[in-house]
Amino acid sequence: MQNKLPKREEVAKELTWRLEDIYDDESKWESDLVKAGEIADKMAAYQGKLSESPKTLLELFRLHEELEHTMDKVYGYAHMRGDQDTGNATYQNLSQRAMSAYVGTSEKTAFVSPEILQISDEVLEDFYAKEPELTRYKRMITEIRRLKDHMLDSATEQLLASAGEVQGASQKAFGMLVNADLKFPSVKDSNGEEVQLSNGRFVPTQMSKDRELRKASFEAFYGRFQEFKNTWAALYDGEVKGRIFESKARKYASAFEAAVDANNVSPEVCDNLFSSIHDNMDKMHRYVSLRKKLLGVDELHMYDVYVGMLPEFDMSVSYEEAKELSLKALAPLGEDYLEIVKTAYDNRWIDVVENEGKRGGAYSDGVYDVHPYMLLNYNETLNDVFTLVHEMGHSMHTWYSTKNQTIIDAGYKIFVAEVASTTNEVLLYHYMKDHAKSKEEKAFIINHFLESFKSTMFRQTMFEEFERKTCEMAEEGTPLTAETLYDVYLNLNKQYFGEEMISDELIGWEWCRIPHFYYNFYVYQYATSFAAAVAIADRILKEGAPAVEQYKKFLSSGCTQDPVSLLRIAGVDLATKAPIDSALAVFGEALDEMEEAVKDI
Repeated sequence: MQNKLPKREEVAKELTWRLEDIYDDESKWESDLVKAGEIADKMAAYQGKLSESPKTLLELFRLHEELEHTMDKVYGYAHMRGDQDTGNATYQNLSQRAMSAYVGTSEKTAFVSPEILQISDEVLEDFYAKEPELTRYKRMITEIRRLKDHMLDSATEQLLASAGEVQGASQKAFGMLVNADLKFPSVKDSNGEEVQLSNGRFVPTQMSKDRELRKASFEAFYGRFQEFKNTWAALYDGEVKGRIFESKARKYASAFEAAVDANNVSPEVCDNLFSSIHDNMDKMHRYVSLRKKLLGVDELHMYDVYVGMLPEFDMSVSYEEAKELSLKALAPLGEDYLEIVKTAYDNRWIDVVENEGKRGGAYSDGVYDVHPYMLLNYNETLNDVFTLVHEMGHSMHTWYSTKNQTIIDAGYKIFVAEVASTTNEVLLYHYMKDHAKSKEEKAFIINHFLESFKSTMFRQTMFEEFERKTCEMAEEGTPLTAETLYDVYLNLNKQYFGEEMISDELIGWEWCRIPHFYYNFYVYQYATSFAAAVAIADRILKEGAPAVEQYKKFLSSGCTQDPVSLLRIAGVDLATKAPIDSALAVFGEALDEMEEAVKDI
C-alpha cells in the first residue's frame, strides 16, 4: 500500500475506465442533456390523452423508451465522472445537473402512471389487440398497474416526483461529507511509521497483522466519525423521514413495506431471514470463539475482526494476477462468459486503483447502449480479488440482460442484484481452496469464505435490523438522535458478536459511515442473495452444463418476472427458509473444515 494517494491525473491510463465510450466529447453530453428535456416536453403534451387510442399510447411509450436511452447515458456518464474525483468541481457540476435533469423529466412525465391506472383492463386488452407493438411495453404497464392501490392522482404524483431531489439530499450530503470533505489523520504503526487514513484505506489497515496499527486506525477512524455524530444523525433522520413521508403518501403501513413492494417481494422474505439468522446465532458466536483462539489474544476487540485468523500468513495479489485467477475460477461458466470478461479487462471497463477524492468502495454500473463499468479501489489484498470478481458478476448480469432485453425490461430488481456477483465469489472460493499451494494458504482461503459469511449473512442482516428498528422508532414518534442510534447499533453488535467479543464503545458509531443506510432497505438482499448464490454455485460445480444454461437464462431475464420467480429459473426458491438454512449449514461445515485445516499448522 502506498503511503500517499496519487492525484487523479497521476493514475496510469490503463488503470482508469474509458468513459469516452459513452461520450468522446462532452459537448455531446450537453446535447443529450437538452435532448432529454425536449423528449420529456413531448411526452408532457400527451397528458390527458393516453386512453384516447392504442396509437396514442404507443407513441407515448416510444418517447419514454427514447428518454430512457438518453437519460441512461447522461446520468451514467456524469455520476461516474463525479465518482472518480469527488473533489473535482467540474464533474460535480455535471453530476448535479444530471440529477436535476432526472428529477425534472420525472416531474414532466409523472402523469403517465396515474393515467394508465385509469384505463380499464378491457380497454387495455383491446389496445394490445389493435396495436400489437404495444406488447413491447406490456411488462412495464402490468408493473405500474400492480401498484394501483398505491398510486395517486396526476397532480400528487407530480408533486412527489418534484420532491425527489429534496429526498435525495441526505444521501448526497452524506456522500460529499464522507468522500470529499471528511479528512482523516495519519496514524503510526508499531514501527513508528505514519500511515495516511482514508475511507478506502480503513479496511486494509484493519486487515493488517500489526495490531497496534489496527487499534490506532480503529480509534482514529471512528473517533473522527464521532466528532460529527449529530450531523450524521441529522442526515440519517432526514433519509428516514423522507421514506416515511412517501410511504404514508402511498398508503403503505410502513416504509419497509413500501420498499419491498417496489421490488415485488413479500416482507416475509426478510422476516424469514431474521428468523433463520437468530436461530443460527450460535454459529456466529462459534466463529468469534475460533477467531479469538487462532489469533491467540486474551481479549478479542472489534479491531480484530478483519485480520486473517492465521496471523503468520498473508497473501498479496497483484491486479494482473487477480485477472488470471478470475478467468480460471469462472471457467465453469463457459467460454462465451470468459470472452466478455476478457473484453472488460482489455477495453478499460474498470477504474482500478484509489486516488485522491475517489469514491470509496466498489460498484458496477451499466450504460445500456455502451457496456457495463466497474469502480474499484484495488489494494492487492485477497479481499480485493474477491471484490473484482464480485463486481464482474454484476457487470455480467447487466451485460446478459442488456443483450437479451429492451432497455424497458433489462433493469433487474435490487432483490436479485447481488446473486450473480456472489455466485462469482463462491466459484472463486472453491477454485482457490482446491488449488491452494499449502495448508496455510488453504486455511487462509477458508478464512476468507468464513469472513464472507460473517460479513454478508450476519453483518448485513444486523444492518437490516438496525434499519428496520430505527425506521420503526421514527414511525412511532421516537426521535432519531445520535445517542439513540448509537444505543441501537451497539446493542445489536453485542447480540450478533456474542460474549467472546469486546464490543468497543467506538463501534457504536459505525452506523455513521454505512452508505447503504441511504439505499432504502437494500442490505437484507445481500444476505438472501448470498444464500441463493451458494446454492447456484453448488449446482454449477456439481451438475455442469444444464445448471449453467439455467443460470444464464436467469442472467438474461432482466425484470421480466418477479424476483422470486426469476430465481426459481436458476433452481432456488427464496419464498421459503430453505436456502437461508442451507447456506448457514454450509457456514457450519466451513467452520468444521477450518478447525481441521489448522490442526497441523
